[in-house]
Amino acid sequence: MSEARRSSVDAVYASVDELRRRLGGPRRLADATARTGWPRHGVYLFFEPGEVREDGVTPRIVRVGTHALTETSRTTLWRRLAQHRGAVGGSNPGGGNHRGSIFRLHVGTALIARDGWHDVARTWGRGGSASRDVRATEVELERAVSRTIGAMPLLWLDAPDRRARGLIERDLIALLSNYDRDPIDPPSPGWLGHHADREAIRRSGMWNVNHVRDQVDGEGLRLFHEPVGQ
Repeated sequence: MSEARRSSVDAVYASVDELRRRLGGPRRLADATARTGWPRHGVYLFFEPGEVREDGVTPRIVRVGTHALTETSRTTLWRRLAQHRGAVGGSNPGGGNHRGSIFRLHVGTALIARDGWHDVARTWGRGGSASRDVRATEVELERAVSRTIGAMPLLWLDAPDRRARGLIERDLIALLSNYDRDPIDPPSPGWLGHHADREAIRRSGMWNVNHVRDQVDGEGLRLFHEPVGQ
């Protein structure tokens, strides 16, 4: 096992502790709104109930994400998080659209495999849009996905620079991923992600697919640590 990698992972969690302190603790999407107070742009870190580091106490990061990495994108941090959260009110309270959120799609595949949503499996994740009838058959699973993601605590880092967001996301995922590496902070035996249909999720121990096999560049880690003074 690379001691350098372990040292880098520990340093990330030291910065996460400071970030947690500065933000006054994590939030849960189930309780969040646009008025809760978010930076316009940022990088977000999801944790998951029951998932902890090897010390048995420290919450383990299970997903790293960002948004608006192209010049034409106008998506804000909250808008992206709201896509992951799903609907709160309206005609489909508690539902959502997994075709607009890759995080929702992945969590849904894991729930299908673990809990036997076989009637939904044939349409879940198929196409960029779906008919009203298809959406009606998927609505209860969408609600289950909303409950699952909504219960996950998250922290966020204000990151107004587009290039910096991409570098931070890439390096954090590359560092924390256990894909084809000696595991550091492996997922618990009961982690929902073990049932995901993407090998990258199962082998990395994270709800990420991109960057799980990448090598750490270093610049993204520096950009992550700098704002929290680590």
